[in-house]
Amino acid sequence: MTPPTNTSPRGLYLITPDEAGTARLLARVAPLLEHGVTWLQYRNKAADAALRREQATALQALCARAGVPLLVNDDAALAAEIGAAGAHLGEDDGALAAARTLLGPDAILGASCYDSLALARDAVAAGASYVAFGAFFPTTTKLVTRRATPDLLGDAAALGVPRVAIGGITPENGRALVEAGADLLAVIGGVFDAPDPVAAVHAYRRCFD
Repeated sequence: MTPPTNTSPRGLYLITPDEAGTARLLARVAPLLEHGVTWLQYRNKAADAALRREQATALQALCARAGVPLLVNDDAALAAEIGAAGAHLGEDDGALAAARTLLGPDAILGASCYDSLALARDAVAAGASYVAFGAFFPTTTKLVTRRATPDLLGDAAALGVPRVAIGGITPENGRALVEAGADLLAVIGGVFDAPDPVAAVHAYRRCFD
C-alpha cells in the first residue's frame, strides 16, 4: 500500500472522465499531474471489471511517478490490489469500516455524504479520512437528487477531517466554497471538457489563493 503523500490536502481533487481507451485516458491525465493536482480519483462508470483494473493499474504507475496520490472510486478491493493511495465510496459501495480494514490505517478513505452532516459523522466514525459533500451546483456528470449548501462545509469543520466539495464547480463559483470551508474542490468536466485543461487546473488552483 502506498501511503498518502499529502496529509493536509488542499487544492484540486481531479476525477477522471469515462474513457474507453486506456492510452487516451493516460494521454489526457498525464499533462495535468505536473500542474498542481492534489489528488486524482479514477472513476469510470462505463467500464467493465477488466478495463477498470487495466486503467487503474496504468494510472497508479503514472501517479506514482508524478507523486500524486491515486484513489479508486467505488472499489476498495481494486485500490488494495493495485497499491493505490486509497478509495472513495458512496453510500452503496460497501462498508467504510471494512474498507479501512482492507486498505490499512494509512490509506486515504473518502465517503460521499451528499447533503448530510449525519452521514459525515457516521463516515468519520467508521474510518473515513475525508468527507465529500455535493452537489453544490447543477451538474451533467450524474443525476442529482440531493443538493448541499455552503453552510454544510462550515458545520463539518468540527469533524476534524478534510472537506471535499463536488458538483458543478467552476473556477468562478469555487472560491466561495473554499471560503466556506472546502479543503478540496472535486472536478471532472470543468477540467477535462475545458478548451485548455492545463489552464483550467491553474484556474481552480487560484480559488485557494
